[in-house]
Amino acid sequence: MPTKKILIVEDEDALASVLSAKFKLEGFAVSIAVNGRDGLKKIKQWQPDVILLDIVMPKMNGYEVLENLQKNNNKIPVIIISNSGQDVELEKIKKMGAADYIIKTQIEPGAVAQKVNKLLNIVADKALEKPLSGGQIETNSGGVKVLLVEDDSFLRDICYKKLIKEGFNVAVAVDGEAALKKVESFMPEIVLLDIILPAIDGFEVLKEIRSHKNRLVKNVPVIMLTNLGQEEDNRKALALGANDYLVKAHFTTDEIVEKIKSRLGL
Repeated sequence: MPTKKILIVEDEDALASVLSAKFKLEGFAVSIAVNGRDGLKKIKQWQPDVILLDIVMPKMNGYEVLENLQKNNNKIPVIIISNSGQDVELEKIKKMGAADYIIKTQIEPGAVAQKVNKLLNIVADKALEKPLSGGQIETNSGGVKVLLVEDDSFLRDICYKKLIKEGFNVAVAVDGEAALKKVESFMPEIVLLDIILPAIDGFEVLKEIRSHKNRLVKNVPVIMLTNLGQEEDNRKALALGANDYLVKAHFTTDEIVEKIKSRLGL
């Protein structure tokens, strides 16, 4: 496969150097621009596969670069390096077409690389799968039936596409109420269940599953997706009948697949 190209538009030399070294180790071709104006030139000339873009920079800031890309209908995915992480800033960059963001004070090169790789996987898979909608079912004939319950669209799409590619028959639900309906109609062989959901949370969904009158529903294996990895939440999930759990910030999609296969003896 051709080498992926990443452009790092960042005026802090130390941070740019650390990120550059990490992505070179990951096999990327890397280019650095130290201000927005130079970054925009490199975007046009080099056509990177993904852009890491700081907001606060000399000559042309990140907002101006995003505005220019949006105006010219440039679809290269951009991950913003946010200085503050404030809601108003994140909402603005989202409206301007940014694919994701990282907060400068919390940057960890390994996590940034994982975020970039996940984003590139989504871009590569866009032509392979139909758009997701809440509760839509995409089938792989004969595949193990997995119900994915997750309200975060970014994480849901990543997991969904990975599971489909691995040959699973996948249904999705974006809230607890839809999850309970899907458990009965879809009859999954395993459930991936987020804890924090709109209206009915994952704990309540798990309680309903474990008290269901249908034995197949009642005994379906459930892997909880926990947000913070707090031991209290993990203990509560297991006490309510969860078979296992994964911490969102730590797992990869490969680990989800392995966890499913291990649980079902595949």
